[in-house]
Amino acid sequence: MIKLLSGMPPGVLGLEAVDDVDEDDYRDVVVPAIDAAIAEHGKVRLVYVLGPEFDEYEKEAAWEDLKLGVRHPASFERIAIVTDARWAGPTIRIFSVLWPGQARTFPLADLESAKRWAAEPVG
Repeated sequence: MIKLLSGMPPGVLGLEAVDDVDEDDYRDVVVPAIDAAIAEHGKVRLVYVLGPEFDEYEKEAAWEDLKLGVRHPASFERIAIVTDARWAGPTIRIFSVLWPGQARTFPLADLESAKRWAAEPVG
């Protein structure tokens, strides 16, 4: 499941993955939230939390994630991935070369730093 996070800085979208993430999460939560952020701000600044309750992405959800990136290739200005998963840092560094925006990982204990970084002006 993916849920919207409250308490985000202005212009920053917060999402949290809990347990299994499936295709319905993208259709019902992620896509509408991304579309609304783009409509309101022109770009997406995202804080995405993969906490200890996160289990896995189902293959259909991974496909939806890829389609979302293709649908909005230049819309992601900053993405802060917040997790203690050891694979996240190296994975983000590899895939960030494909994103026109900036991406960075933060440990779960630094969620507030991730929010501030996502909200900072780019430049």
